[in-house]
Amino acid sequence: MVKNTILGYVKIGALAVFMVLMSACQGVALLDPQGPVGIQIRDLLMIAVGLGFLVVIPVIIMTIWFAVRYRESNTKATYKPHWEGSLKIEAFIWLIPIAIIVVLSYLTWVKTTDLDPYKSIPSSEAPLRVQVVSLDWNWLFLYPDYDIASINKLVIPTGTSVTFDLTSATVMTSFFIPDLGSQMYVMAGMVSHLNLLADNTGTFTGRNMGFSGKGYATMNFPTVAVTTEQFKAWTAEAKASPTPLSQDQFNQLNKPQSNYPVTLYSSVEPDLFNSIVAKFMTNRQVEGTKHGESEKTATTVN
Repeated sequence: MVKNTILGYVKIGALAVFMVLMSACQGVALLDPQGPVGIQIRDLLMIAVGLGFLVVIPVIIMTIWFAVRYRESNTKATYKPHWEGSLKIEAFIWLIPIAIIVVLSYLTWVKTTDLDPYKSIPSSEAPLRVQVVSLDWNWLFLYPDYDIASINKLVIPTGTSVTFDLTSATVMTSFFIPDLGSQMYVMAGMVSHLNLLADNTGTFTGRNMGFSGKGYATMNFPTVAVTTEQFKAWTAEAKASPTPLSQDQFNQLNKPQSNYPVTLYSSVEPDLFNSIVAKFMTNRQVEGTKHGESEKTATTVN
């Protein structure tokens, strides 16, 4: 009776967990990736979880089985108060965790190289360069090859590797498009890099995963993956925009504000991205850079 009751609870619990996991899968972008990087990350997560279950599930089953088998009312169970260690049990307890650690170590070593965010992604099209600037609390995207920009909306062509150069005009944030994979920290005075690729068209949500003040919760942006023809049409639309991104316009953007409306810019202030990075350099760094340039000029002249 007790055994049947416990098994019934186990079945109900397993069914509930299964239903929760299945419903969560539909809403978790990491489990439905739209690019090669996201697919590798998903597979790695699934392997890690599966290896963990090799330990967790037997422990749960054995705990329930021991509780039922060796309950006080079961007179059929063998009673050995002076039971000593078993070589088979010790081998089972230690060898399986060791094997799991070895497999995880190997995967960590291999995937650290395979999923290097600085590693370029092979594609049939030339890579697209996008410069990303984190603001309070918006995202600015510069397309240096097209001399256009947009705020709070990222548009990329499918099947094309996208190389992101990321910096911040304010505090440290974190750039993450879960559907495409690879989170990357964004820091003021520094430039980090990230390579992603979208296999399918669609709109994916990009997020700031680093808390950066009161506007953090709304610091999201749509990532729209379109066909090559649609991307060309979008760049033409941006070029036709009446608004250029001048230094004065950027200064207006670079103020604490949330939910700035999506805007396209027909041109970008020359070298704007580098000037944002250089703004956070110390006087000593600036002087050192100028000194190095002077020496280089003097050497060239001589």
